Amino acid sequence: MWLNVDRVVYVGLVGEPMVRELGAYSIYVSLSKTHRISIEGGPWQEAELSVVPPYVSHSLVSGDRMICDILIEADSVALDQLPAFIANGRGAVPAPETASALRGALERFQGGTARQTLHTADFDQCFFGQALAPRAIDRRIRAVLAKIKDDPNSHTSAQDCAEVSHLSVSRFLHLFKTETGTSFRSFRTWQRARSVLYYVTQDANLAQIALDVGYPDSTHFSHSVRQVYGLTPKSIFAVGRKIDVHGRVA
Repeated sequence: MWLNVDRVVYVGLVGEPMVRELGAYSIYVSLSKTHRISIEGGPWQEAELSVVPPYVSHSLVSGDRMICDILIEADSVALDQLPAFIANGRGAVPAPETASALRGALERFQGGTARQTLHTADFDQCFFGQALAPRAIDRRIRAVLAKIKDDPNSHTSAQDCAEVSHLSVSRFLHLFKTETGTSFRSFRTWQRARSVLYYVTQDANLAQIALDVGYPDSTHFSHSVRQVYGLTPKSIFAVGRKIDVHGRVA
């Protein structure tokens, strides 16, 4: 797995087909056998490439239990300039050439020697052939996004962000959703759950990790992680301790 604040690529096992809801564009690429995907409880679709927009619930089953999953944070890209297969994707994408190209990009990426210091633009160039254009966002909201993404485990509230932005809370929340396409609460929930990925190789007990990530207790931790990833923390960490993690690591 490689990750920074705007991108993730995971290559590994897929758990049981429970419902998951990630707060980023999710690009699933089969490594050998095809996978099946269900969007918002709809019919199962068979594919070697599928795309799920942010905050859309879905379930996934891989034919060989392995998958490549690429995540793109929506706030980091201009939506009207995304590659068509991402912008228009919602489930199975019938694009075998694109799937093959992404598998080739993954092989080159895995063979690289500078993954630890790779920048987002380099990542995009490898997988998409170009740096994805950044999203134009109000500078006040951009500052809030940077603060949360830099420290997703903090307990910064909407009130705190509104004060720093010199806005009322209601105006801040409205502007945040207008600029990002999602609510402040949903974004915070996703960023906190996303930050769990930085800890998956650690041997600390789950109760301690829950506190380190910013959850008040193990119950909240388990509920949030299960809602986002469709897996229990125990399952995620059982797999995580067997993988290599590159990029920005906690």
